[in-house]
Amino acid sequence: MHRVRGRPTGGTHVTAGDEIRGTAHGTAPVPLSVLDLVTVGAGRTASDALRTSVELAKLTEARGFHRYWVAEHHSMPGVASSSPAVILAHLAAYTERIRLGSGGVMLPNHAPLVIAEQFGTLEAMAPGRVDLGLGRAPGTDGATAAALRRTDRLNEGADDFPQQLAELTRFLDDDFPDGHPYRRIHAVPGPVQATSPGGVQSPHRPPVWLLGSSGFSARLAGMLGLPFAFAHHFSAQNTVPALDLYRESFRPSEVLDAPYALIGVAALAADDEKEARRQVLAAALNMVRLRTGRPGLVPTPEEAEAYDFSPMEREFVESWNANVIHGTADEVRAGLDDLQKRTGADELMLTANAHGGDVRVRSYELIADAYGLPTPA
Repeated sequence: MHRVRGRPTGGTHVTAGDEIRGTAHGTAPVPLSVLDLVTVGAGRTASDALRTSVELAKLTEARGFHRYWVAEHHSMPGVASSSPAVILAHLAAYTERIRLGSGGVMLPNHAPLVIAEQFGTLEAMAPGRVDLGLGRAPGTDGATAAALRRTDRLNEGADDFPQQLAELTRFLDDDFPDGHPYRRIHAVPGPVQATSPGGVQSPHRPPVWLLGSSGFSARLAGMLGLPFAFAHHFSAQNTVPALDLYRESFRPSEVLDAPYALIGVAALAADDEKEARRQVLAAALNMVRLRTGRPGLVPTPEEAEAYDFSPMEREFVESWNANVIHGTADEVRAGLDDLQKRTGADELMLTANAHGGDVRVRSYELIADAYGLPTPA
């Protein structure tokens, strides 16, 4: 295993692979992790959703989940995760061991230096347990993306993603070459502090992950030797081809000597199968509204049961829920085991979208119990 490029010499070094690979607990086939969209249900507030995130982070840390990621979304009333770095700083204050990260930051929405500063600050708050997951999509509609970026040239941002990624990495490692216009610009907190008189620098640097829902980021992650996260929860038909492409494209790097891929999985367990179906129907109605330009708060199961779905909407719901692993804890465990076998994923990152925070928390409790994960002392 190679050491991460840009680390200060001397002292204790930490390999990037050590900060990427997790450990499976209980009978889970691979490490289990959490993807949190900080969902807001009808009749609830963003404060309610964020309190649920704290409760969920504490619970999953205690039960042996490996990492907890927050996804950047914008202009969606039912998703309160527009500022991942702010939420992660909040969660860092309530946790001690679980890895915290972005799943992901949509890099074309931001200046690379700003992201390097934000995640350098998070690393200083929670040393050795911060991940930087990056996507090239806007995480919203085109008009909102234009407002975020102050330009309507949105395709250019996606096309420039490899260059933005290279710039961000150099800011994180503080290793722009001599003669580069950014050579004297430093992301602080960061490695430059180790070169200042009396300076001591942490051996950790947030590992960079590439996120994707198609082949572009899969190939790029493989070529760069980076870990890869695939959005199976909304692009299931592309999962196996993308993972195959990632593994075929992989080149050993200073970060990883072998491929490492996780997949995001929509999974919701309830105490009985009927309740699970009610909850995922409400989440599916929320997706119907989002996909038809009517984003809103996550409806209650009662509202979803009373909703008059059109034939086209019903077809969408059935297709969407076919990729949501739901039911009793044993049914969800069996579905996750089967998915891991089919994809060969090195890690499963579970996202549970439901109207109520208590439902989401209970789902993770049930899944942890089904796999015999550690219980709090």
